[in-house]
Amino acid sequence: MKTLATFLLITLPAMIFAQHQPIDLFVGTYTNNGKSKGIYVYAFDPATGSATLKSTTESGNPSFLAVSADRKYVYAANENVDGKGAVSAYAYDGATGKLTLLNEQLTQGDAPCHVATDSRGTHVIASNYMGGSISVFPIKPDGSLGPIKQFIQHTGSGPDKSRQEAPHVHSAFFTPDEKRVYIQDLGTDKVHIYDFQPASADKPLVPSVQPFAQSAPGGGPRHLAQSADGSFAYLVQEMTGKVMVYRQQNGQLEPIQEVEMNEDGFAGKNGAADIKLSPDGKFLYASNRGDANTLAIYRVNATDGKLTKVGNQSVLGRGPRNFNITPDGRYLLVANQNTDEVVVFTRDADTGLLRDTGNRIAVGSPVCLVF
Repeated sequence: MKTLATFLLITLPAMIFAQHQPIDLFVGTYTNNGKSKGIYVYAFDPATGSATLKSTTESGNPSFLAVSADRKYVYAANENVDGKGAVSAYAYDGATGKLTLLNEQLTQGDAPCHVATDSRGTHVIASNYMGGSISVFPIKPDGSLGPIKQFIQHTGSGPDKSRQEAPHVHSAFFTPDEKRVYIQDLGTDKVHIYDFQPASADKPLVPSVQPFAQSAPGGGPRHLAQSADGSFAYLVQEMTGKVMVYRQQNGQLEPIQEVEMNEDGFAGKNGAADIKLSPDGKFLYASNRGDANTLAIYRVNATDGKLTKVGNQSVLGRGPRNFNITPDGRYLLVANQNTDEVVVFTRDADTGLLRDTGNRIAVGSPVCLVF
């Protein structure tokens, strides 16, 4: 008993201290409107829900960011067109928040809007929205990017000819075991499924036995969230403002539910954007831009993965293109692109509901938040 008491006296203060230590928040932005310079790094204080700027790094339209598992490197999708779409690699100094450019590689596809990297730090995958393609880069030992290793061009279209006249790849997410990658294509209403083979010299992505899962016709797949064990996947469909739920078994995705994001009676324009599970997996959140400007909140059934709507939360701004939840699950931050600020909410772990803290981070055109 005395040994246990001594252990608690030693460890509890350290645990409490760690929970209140500031954590780094990376903010990607659009710079083409002159409101932003590039990538911003903040120290976010979980004790108060406030943020302090640590560094600013000039970069052209770094609209999506990925941080390496060892937190030594940051990769940015530079969402440029006219052959200038690129991925930039940075070394990251956690003490100062400084980003040092290592190199930049063109994606060979226009408007790369998403970037992802595996936990072993072997590759970076860029999703080229306008190009309708995927670019895969090897990561060198120093964190920089090697020349493009694999380029995959999607084909096809969807029923909405105004938005789905061609492929529009929007994101790539590794499965939790990193054996596969899900590629969301808004233009073709498909979630493409690739086996991930990092040791391959020229084809780290190979079409899986099930090459794709279909979304709803005209849904417009955008982003994906997955349960911790990979048994369930949740797809946000930009054009219809609905979430599709898939069951995953033996590498196969099967749709089992589709739920509405908007409040009853909503008749405005959709622009569904981001989707994330709470760290404990009990709640799912999805953002809708357009005329809604809300977060849909769902309770997740732990057994069958299906969703029950809890409610909608105003994002207190316009254009919630991206949002994120702190690792401890206490806060949810929303990047409101069109009102140039990040809104900080506290999150009730029992109900999933959100409450405005009154804290804001003023930054031009914020479109990506990464802890």
